Amino acid sequence: MRILCLGDVVGEPGRRLMEAHLPELRRELKVDFVIVNGENAAHGHGITERIANDWFDNLGVDVITTGNHAFDVKDIGAYFAREPRLLRPANYPPGTPGAGFVKLHTGTGEEILVVCLMGRVHMPTCDDPFRAIDSLLMKERADLVVVDMHAEATSEAQAMGWHLDGRAAAVVGTHTHVPTLDAKLLPGGTAYVTDIGMTGPYESVIGMRKEASLSRFLSVQKARYEVAEGDLQLHAVFIETEGRKAKSIARLERRL
Repeated sequence: MRILCLGDVVGEPGRRLMEAHLPELRRELKVDFVIVNGENAAHGHGITERIANDWFDNLGVDVITTGNHAFDVKDIGAYFAREPRLLRPANYPPGTPGAGFVKLHTGTGEEILVVCLMGRVHMPTCDDPFRAIDSLLMKERADLVVVDMHAEATSEAQAMGWHLDGRAAAVVGTHTHVPTLDAKLLPGGTAYVTDIGMTGPYESVIGMRKEASLSRFLSVQKARYEVAEGDLQLHAVFIETEGRKAKSIARLERRL
């Protein structure tokens, strides 16, 4: 099976990159399944129903994961509750709208379980992601398991990779917006990368205009964050599986 995972899509520039490159990547790589982290798709914070529906209906995205900005857009909770392919972190407290995982059948006839987790180090309060995934995997079965680990700390993302080695086909990191050079196969057959990197403007500070970010470090006044525009790059990983395990993982980059 051929799986394409895109890192955090940031604002309108990130959406433009998706529209420009995703259809071509799907054809070129003969992709069977597409997972995109969309928590920054709407003006850099959150996602809207319109954006999600466009990705599902027109760009061939199968699952959208999120993270700490999942509910930034007003009233999006109702859409989470009725759209199972849009995931919030599975380790959010009980009663949170929506779900943290989904099982889907692919065109290849396999059933894939996609899980969204959020780390706890330097992140908003949430339940333990390690115990959450253990509990989930005790109850749910599928041919393949893919986990988006939305974490600030590289150590926590790496620990999750080792924790799930041999149990998940892939553990891919999101959230920091900075691509890491450690895409690899773990000994148990799990494809792993600490952070895919964002799909958006790299002439920035993690997608936001650098002037606003600098002002927050250099003065007491907090300038308003706005999505940057320069150096647009799409970052993704392409994973091939065989049986329940991964056989390869490769980084992909496209530019506008």
